[in-house]
Amino acid sequence: MPELFAYTDGACSGNPGPGGWGVLLQAKEGETVVKERELSGGEAETTNNRMELLAAIAALETLSKPSHLTIVTDSAYVKNGVTGWIHGWKRNGWKTSNKKPVKNVELWQRLDAAQARHDVTWEWVKGHAGHPENERADELARAGMAPFKSGKSA
Repeated sequence: MPELFAYTDGACSGNPGPGGWGVLLQAKEGETVVKERELSGGEAETTNNRMELLAAIAALETLSKPSHLTIVTDSAYVKNGVTGWIHGWKRNGWKTSNKKPVKNVELWQRLDAAQARHDVTWEWVKGHAGHPENERADELARAGMAPFKSGKSA
């Protein structure tokens, strides 16, 4: 049975500004990639954190059946949020420890719901450090942003 990996990334030109997200989905048997799929999208006015979240959401929502997968992100915000902070936010009615509303709450709730269907392992990698799959996810994110950056709508 192949192992599933989702390499996710978000990009923004200006923060806020036009942004994009990208996902490289791979099924691997050992080191061999047996199946691959690329996803990307973007928005005209967004933030880098929103794009990072949307990449992870897209990876999970695109899987039609419950799966065991590893999501590899270069966003400490996403990894720390989904593996740690989210538990307290949910307990506190989606408020931070300072009793302030959680930023991007609708995306965190969507990520929480999408993740609940799957068995997910989260890994962080340093961005822009030559990790081939992370670099590809970054290219997809920039491609997702391109139509919005030039002023055209998708």
